[in-house]
Amino acid sequence: MTSQDKPQGRKRSGAQQVNLPDASNRLRVRATWMYFIEGRTQSEIAEILGVGRVTIVRLLADARRRREVQIAIKAPLVEITEVERELESRFGIEQAIVAPISNDEQDRSPVIAAAAGAFISQAMRSDMTVGVGWGRTLYSALPYISGRTLENFRVVSLLGGISQARRFNPAEFAWQFNELFQGEGYLVPAPALVDSPETKHALLERCGIAQVFEMADSLDIALLSVGGISTLTTSYRVGHLSEAERRSLIEAGAVGDILYNFIDEEGRLVDHPVNERAIAVGIERLKRTPRRVLISGGPEKIAVLRGSIKLLEPTVFITDEATARSLLD
Repeated sequence: MTSQDKPQGRKRSGAQQVNLPDASNRLRVRATWMYFIEGRTQSEIAEILGVGRVTIVRLLADARRRREVQIAIKAPLVEITEVERELESRFGIEQAIVAPISNDEQDRSPVIAAAAGAFISQAMRSDMTVGVGWGRTLYSALPYISGRTLENFRVVSLLGGISQARRFNPAEFAWQFNELFQGEGYLVPAPALVDSPETKHALLERCGIAQVFEMADSLDIALLSVGGISTLTTSYRVGHLSEAERRSLIEAGAVGDILYNFIDEEGRLVDHPVNERAIAVGIERLKRTPRRVLISGGPEKIAVLRGSIKLLEPTVFITDEATARSLLD
């Protein structure tokens, strides 16, 4: 290099110093464009731009910090994800699963059942003890559950049965669920609702039912649903409660039940004789279960779901989009 060249070189260097921020900006923008738009790897970008990969990592991080990169997911389920996160935040739920629906007037059970079936399929493991409730939604989930043989797998029904041979019999659901995983089933050989507290006490003490319920102390997961009381839902269709009892429960403040534990909208057990006659696992026992999965939805169950979430404190809540939005509203 000649002495004449040196001053020119210094001038060029000075020009570069003045324009350095613009060059840096262009480099960052090019790296960002190639990474997020063209889908190139960091190594490819480093080679194209003639810099080290560490520089590319720094440039991309800098672009995020400057908020120059905004990622918008245009998938149709993005709003559902927002609702799920809001349910989790508002009610302290570890995992909310919301099934989308196309029409608020449609029956919610099928979509909730499909979502519940997918969750249950991946949640079941060998060496588990599973407590199960009952209801139309839980029963409807059976076809969506991928069964397989699990070792040392136990299913415990959490309440008594009914005398009529109906699809929604708690014992029938527990049995079919157990068969999916080839486990050991434990049913409650008694009605879900008896005529008096004295009969309940006698059945628990003398017929071995208490031993079945004691298994609820070692549950790994409980699958539960709720029943409304304002309309003729499952519990009332099978004739467990008379119309007079239903009206009496409403007057006492009941909005529905969890396993025949009738509660108000604030999540308190109502003071009513029916609660003393149910052959079912108590709420306090259920709350000691590590994973409590609440599966339910529908306009007639908004009030009982509010109370159930407060009382049961589920770790997983599976419902439909319309019900979720109603709960958040």
